[in-house]
Amino acid sequence: MDEDMNEVPSSNVQPAPTRFSMKRMLPFAVIIFAAVLGFVFLRDYLSFEQLAQNQEALQTWRDSNFVLASLVFIAIYIVIVAFSLPGAAIISLTGGFLFGLFPGALYNIGSATIGATLIFLAARMGFGEALSAKMDGSKGAVKKIKDGLNADEVSYLLIMRLVPAVPFFVANLIPALVGVKLKRFVWTTFVGIIPGGVVYTWVGAGLADVFAKGETPNLGIIFEWPVLGPLLGLACLAMLPIVLKKIKR
Repeated sequence: MDEDMNEVPSSNVQPAPTRFSMKRMLPFAVIIFAAVLGFVFLRDYLSFEQLAQNQEALQTWRDSNFVLASLVFIAIYIVIVAFSLPGAAIISLTGGFLFGLFPGALYNIGSATIGATLIFLAARMGFGEALSAKMDGSKGAVKKIKDGLNADEVSYLLIMRLVPAVPFFVANLIPALVGVKLKRFVWTTFVGIIPGGVVYTWVGAGLADVFAKGETPNLGIIFEWPVLGPLLGLACLAMLPIVLKKIKR
């Protein structure tokens, strides 16, 4: 009888609030630390000049063991994205140069998605869950902004991926701060980076001619109107549900 009286109904038990923790921040801190080291020490190694100088050796290595070359390339790409190291554009060109438009585009897009997911998970575990909980418990403008983002998550996530003006790291971080679910983050990232990934892979697939002429590729092609226009068009399509919803209101 006494034991029954001392029991607390399960419906009244409140879950412990998520708090900031140095231990939970460790993975994200490692990413930031690695990004700083990479910016200082790796800028000269992950460059177009290095790719041009080692093109023959890379092609020979690929031809001698295609499967191993594919796996090593994917692993390097994931590490570069996950730790925000310099050279993401160069590694995308390398994917096209070594493996062609296909499977090069698949390698590039898949690897970038995995790397982005690792950043997302590190940020969410470190402070995203705690910050999202605080925003949910807040009132006023902050709560309205978060509710608005959550109501149209898919559209906002796709827009961030399709518009090249949004830095890749930022597009990985913001979803972790507002409580986006992992599954939704992964598939919108994969779909959203397909256009840009295909463009850079396509440029990389033509590097043999660029090397032969002693030229450098146009890495700003994604900001030129023939490419940027369709990307903005896709972004407008992603924004359409938000516009229609506001019109109804």
